[in-house]
Amino acid sequence: MNRKRYIPKGGLIALIILLLLASCQGKGPGAQGAAEEEETLFAVNVTKAVQGQLYDYLEVNGDIVAQSSVDIYADTSGKLFRLNVAVGDYVYKDQVIAEVDPSRPGQTFATSPVKSPISGTITRVPSDIGASISTAVPVATVSKVDSLEIKTGVAERYIARVRKGQEALVELEAYPQQRFKAFVSEVSPVVDPVTRTLAVTLAFRDQDRRIKAGMFAKAKIIVENRQNVIKIPAECMIQRQEGNTVFVVTAESRVEARRIVPGILIDQKLEVVEGLRAGETVVIRGQTLLEDQAKVRIIDEIPGLEEADSIL
Repeated sequence: MNRKRYIPKGGLIALIILLLLASCQGKGPGAQGAAEEEETLFAVNVTKAVQGQLYDYLEVNGDIVAQSSVDIYADTSGKLFRLNVAVGDYVYKDQVIAEVDPSRPGQTFATSPVKSPISGTITRVPSDIGASISTAVPVATVSKVDSLEIKTGVAERYIARVRKGQEALVELEAYPQQRFKAFVSEVSPVVDPVTRTLAVTLAFRDQDRRIKAGMFAKAKIIVENRQNVIKIPAECMIQRQEGNTVFVVTAESRVEARRIVPGILIDQKLEVVEGLRAGETVVIRGQTLLEDQAKVRIIDEIPGLEEADSIL
């Protein structure tokens, strides 16, 4: 017996739709999208190239000392009979600061005065009353603490860059947020053969009562002041096989791989001698995977370096 297969009307429509979809596979928009790969978009942070000044400097350490400091000696040996001063007292030239009794058993002599050879402040009194004093042992030390300076040394390989009159910036541990201006006042004519350093003296521009003799100082000696240079943060530049490279963002939101000639690098501020103009937008973060003409999306724009160098 022949039996006819019955297909419900709704099922027939569904079957027709499935056959149509199967016949369209490989011919729709999806196939075209596979053939045409979507362009990668890179997220980056940028900054501006700036034209301004850039200081080059040498960092040195040293001790703050009085410009003039003199030990005071007695004219005769004996016992320290009287002491007229204490540390911190101001004395004048020829002022009697102590008396020494030169008497010996069976012999009595008048006391001998000890006078200060200069005017200044007493900075050291090593002996007490009753102590034995000789002509080779100082009774006290007097210094001109109103005129302080820094004694330091510069390594031999840098001595050609240091000269009298150069500006310096001083930092003290006691005042970490303060900077004190100084200048190179003396440069030794000879190099120490033991330490291979050149003795250099820095004098303060202004005498500040907060500065004390004996303090430890860190100083930056300005050896070069460059004006009208193009500068960028050092992290903008990366090393590629073709050389030192930065990526400059164009108007079409693409980047141009630009080879540059770097100059001096100071405090992560890089001078660009060739290859970049002031005002150009440079990628500062996200440039590791970039290639020339890559398309980018700017996430953040970081302020450029200050035109005036902030070291002074």
